[in-house]
Amino acid sequence: MLLREQAGPLTDQQRKMLQEADKSCARIGSLVSEMSELGKLEDGQIMVSRVPLDLSALIVEVASSMYEGEDRGVRLETRVPGPVMVAGDRTRLAAAIGALMHAALRERGEPGVIVVECSTLSEINHTWAIVTIGDETAAKPLAAAARTTPPPFDEWRGGLGLALPVGRRVIEAHGGALWSAGGEHARAASALRLPLAG
Repeated sequence: MLLREQAGPLTDQQRKMLQEADKSCARIGSLVSEMSELGKLEDGQIMVSRVPLDLSALIVEVASSMYEGEDRGVRLETRVPGPVMVAGDRTRLAAAIGALMHAALRERGEPGVIVVECSTLSEINHTWAIVTIGDETAAKPLAAAARTTPPPFDEWRGGLGLALPVGRRVIEAHGGALWSAGGEHARAASALRLPLAG
């Protein structure tokens, strides 16, 4: 109401202070929502839908709305094949993949390219969709880890709220796994696998 000047005109300083307070309230609201979702996912209270969706198209869509890092010369590039079909909850998977993209862009210290690549992997008993997010150096080792028991995922990074812990649990609820790169790329690169539909 104050920002809409229902109580009278604001000075520039008052407007700036109210806008900052409004942003802080929005962040608190988002954090409370994430805490609720995380708790429900951990308790098994949320069932993810299993609707057929094209993971490649979802990745391109999510990437098109990413602007993090542009002011530092960091850009996002997608490399996706034709359709890669999985069964899942489109909204929750988009949020999880978006959080991973955001984290990689945020953590890249110098100008460059973060690549989001989607591929498939066939094993004796499983067929997987594999998504790697990171620079060229980190992508190959990340993809190779899909054939083994993937290393752990570093989900506790400052400044991202609970988006990464929620994202990990969403991916696991879909029968998938999420892991991080090791060494210097640990915070700026990650990968996930999801069962292919069918």
